[in-house]
Parts: sequence; structure tokens; C-alpha cells
Amino acid sequence: MSKSTGLGLTEQPQTLGDASVWTVIRAEAVELAAREPILQQLLAAQVTDTAGNDEIIARVLAARLSVAQVETGDLFDLILSTLDGDIMRKVEADLIAVRERDPACTTFLHALLNLKGFHALQTHRVAHALWVAGRPEIASWLANLVSLVFGPDIHPAARIGASIMLDHGSGIVIGETAVIEDEVSILQNVTLGGTGKETGDRHPKIRHGVMIGAGAKILGNIEIGAFSKVAAGSVVLKSVPTHCTVAGVPATLVRVHRADEIPAETMDQNI
Repeated sequence: MSKSTGLGLTEQPQTLGDASVWTVIRAEAVELAAREPILQQLLAAQVTDTAGNDEIIARVLAARLSVAQVETGDLFDLILSTLDGDIMRKVEADLIAVRERDPACTTFLHALLNLKGFHALQTHRVAHALWVAGRPEIASWLANLVSLVFGPDIHPAARIGASIMLDHGSGIVIGETAVIEDEVSILQNVTLGGTGKETGDRHPKIRHGVMIGAGAKILGNIEIGAFSKVAAGSVVLKSVPTHCTVAGVPATLVRVHRADEIPAETMDQNI
């Protein structure tokens, strides 16, 4: 689908072809530096003069999080140390997801540099790796920093798959035992929370291909079935079947989807 530039022109969607996401990002950075000289130094430090793809994401995140009372270089080293092949695969899938699903995102570079939902998600991946590695204190500190700087409050133990879009990111809360599978889109002010003071496995499980609309609250150890949609403003207290839309307070089933519909990709907000 083409995108309007707002100037009466139509921009054709970007395709990767034989190039990797990171090759495209480097080319976009070179082009942007030529158009906006004020950004040349930033783009050189964070993109074009880096030694590897993992260094790009580490430098971008460290720069955004450097408001903390720690050295930016130390943050960079901490982040870079966690970026293994599995995390980088997810980073690339997230960049593609945002580029394809967000009509306001015109380039991969824009997603990399400017979208705080993307930044929060990638920093969570770092915090989760630290949590799994038996470093809960630094993981929790980093998760809190994410909340202060970017807005989303994501427990470092939460398990999140690939090809995820946290649109805008503001106000998103994801609890400790939440699970989000691949190819999920979550809009602003969504809560994946518990229902009280219960312990153990107490947060929602979001299955493949789900879209969760703005302001939706999904509470308790319940499941949102694959390729389903939660309408904006809904409060979901019971598990949701696959291939359907739920809406309301409390949420009820309002529509059954076609088998080939993927709500997270179509981003159709209509009920």
C-alpha cells in the first residue's frame, strides 16, 4: 500500500529486495545526513561509522538512555554485551513490522531513531536477557529507566516475541508473567495486567497475530487467541477465542474473522 506524503504526492513503500534492513538503514542515514547537516555528527556516531549492526542498536539505545547517572559508554557496553543473534533477529523483524504497519513511518531509519515504542521494546529485550542471565537488579533498573525515558512499563521477565509493534508506546504496561507471541501490534495505553494481589502466573498470554487497540485492558492469566482483535477501550476479563474481535466493558465477542485475516498486519481499527 502506498503512503501519502501530505504534499499531494504518493510515496511508494520501501522494499528490501536483496538488501538487509541494516544496509537500507545505512543508506538512509547517508542520504539524510546530506539533506540535514545538523544531524551529520549524530548519524555518523550512531549509524554510518559503526562497526556492526549490533553496535548501531546499542549506540542508539545508549544515547536515548543516557539521562541516567551512569556513563553512556557503560550503558553502551552493557547493551552491546546482550545483543546476540536471537535478539538481533527480533530487532530486524520489529523494524520491518513498524515500517510496514505504521503509516507515519516513512523509513527504517525513522523507526530506529525516533520511535520510542521501538526503543522501549529493544531495551526490554536487553533487560530480559539480563533477567534470564541471573542479573535481576540491573535488569529491573534498566526496565525502570525505560519507563522513565520512553513511557512503557514492561517487567523484565515478560516474554515478547518478534515482529512486534508498540505503536506510540505511551502508557503501555506489561506484567511479569505476560507472554506476547510473534507478529503482534499493541497501541498506546494498553495494560496486560493482573487482577489483584495473586502470585504466580497471573498475566495475559497474547498469541500470534493479535492486535490490541488503544486503551484496552487485559487482566489476569487469560489468553487472547491467535489472529484476534481487542477493540479500543475494552476491558477483557475472560479468554478470547482465535480469529475474532471482542469489544466493550466487559469485552464480549462481536465479530468472527476470515481465516486469512491477520489483525496485527492490517491494523484495521473498525469493529
